[in-house]
Amino acid sequence: MGLFSRSAPTVASPESSKVSVVGSPTPETSARLVPVPPRSSIVAPPPPTERQIYLNQLKVRIHQQLVERLDMQGMRALAPEVVRQEVRQLIRELCQSEKGLLSSQEQERLMDEVMDETFGLGPLETLLKDPTVSDIMINKFDRVYVERRGRIELSDVRFRDNAHLRQIIDRIVGAVGRRIDETQPMCDARLADGSRVNAIIPPLALDGPAMSIRRFGSKPLQLEDLIRHGAFPPAVMDFLAAAVQARCNIIISGGTGSGKTTLLNCLSRYIPAEERVITIEDAAELQLQQPHVVRLETRPPNTEGRGEVTARDLVKNCLRMRPDRVIIGECRGAETLDMLQAMNTGHDGSMTTIHANNPRDAMSRLEVMVSMAGFDIPPKALRTQVASAVNLIIQANRLVGGKRKVTRVTEICGMEGDNVQMHDLFTFEQKGVDEDGHAVGHFICTGIRPKCADRIEHRGIRLPADLFARRVMDSPHN
Repeated sequence: MGLFSRSAPTVASPESSKVSVVGSPTPETSARLVPVPPRSSIVAPPPPTERQIYLNQLKVRIHQQLVERLDMQGMRALAPEVVRQEVRQLIRELCQSEKGLLSSQEQERLMDEVMDETFGLGPLETLLKDPTVSDIMINKFDRVYVERRGRIELSDVRFRDNAHLRQIIDRIVGAVGRRIDETQPMCDARLADGSRVNAIIPPLALDGPAMSIRRFGSKPLQLEDLIRHGAFPPAVMDFLAAAVQARCNIIISGGTGSGKTTLLNCLSRYIPAEERVITIEDAAELQLQQPHVVRLETRPPNTEGRGEVTARDLVKNCLRMRPDRVIIGECRGAETLDMLQAMNTGHDGSMTTIHANNPRDAMSRLEVMVSMAGFDIPPKALRTQVASAVNLIIQANRLVGGKRKVTRVTEICGMEGDNVQMHDLFTFEQKGVDEDGHAVGHFICTGIRPKCADRIEHRGIRLPADLFARRVMDSPHN
């Protein structure tokens, strides 16, 4: 599965920078065009068979009988393994009491589904146990799409109806102390493994409740995993690891699903264990690998419109909590100003992510988000603060075919006049697509020695002498 990049801009070569005229494809270009799959292949799931309808009805009846017969108060005093064993035995008895004949395979599957319905998230449990599923997208109760290895496909998982889907949504949202109803029909939440959940219900969702789940594995990915999947070469990892240890301020930029949070989790591994880290998120999904971490989460307003705690409120408060580093899951508003001030006032090594298509666009977005704070800051003064606060921008993109890669590592090197100066240290140049429709290319070291290299060496970290030599770098699965 590719781990890093969505429709990223490719690094253009001199030959590819020529102006092209829009028109009919030439024979050379038409041969490279990838046909779009017919809409009918993914439009609608097949209707359930009579046997499936019968089994679904049987599952509902057994679940209702199970709830009536279970002593929930007494079960809390028992070990989870004992509870599951007794419940499974009770389900077997209820299955045998039904008049319809069930094969042993159907009986086992029915028991698993009832267990999932009772103790888990119902039909979602099958997908959550599948390590190849990276995204779950529920458009309607009977239309559930998944992403596997960068490809979106229709799954055979279904909910009984809208009420069943709404019940599962309420279970997920309630587990993290949030709510979703007609007065607040949108909600961000998280699963026990850190997966990000967004749910929206009527009246905003016209066809019934909808939900999307961005999966994060129970075992955090390491930078070595990203190298193995071709996200970047080992030389890039060496530099990024050294930059984190040397307390460079880093912004990870990219589009939705490009792997920003995954990369941030991986880089956190190189934060020294003795440093105090405070994380701020809208829905907690970071899985930092340090012992000295305080996790903060924003809070939406209540039914009366009160009690909201914004990311900016948490940033201001965390600066009084003696952090060595501040990590914001994503900057998307006025908290950007406070984040830049923290980077400029002794909290070196702070990191955050933003949505942007390239490093230059990331700098423009920073200016826009700072303006949301309501202060009339002259553009030059704002850019000067950004240039002094941020050391590196890492651009993560999702390329054609679903592979995620770090396409640029860019250093901010100061101001020249009214403009922020930056240069690329490492880039990914796409050359085309392979027979499977995946983007292929190679990584390039531009040959520029970064200013932060001195800072890294002052920390006692020795980088290879030829690390920044201009060359084409090898990486698996390019």
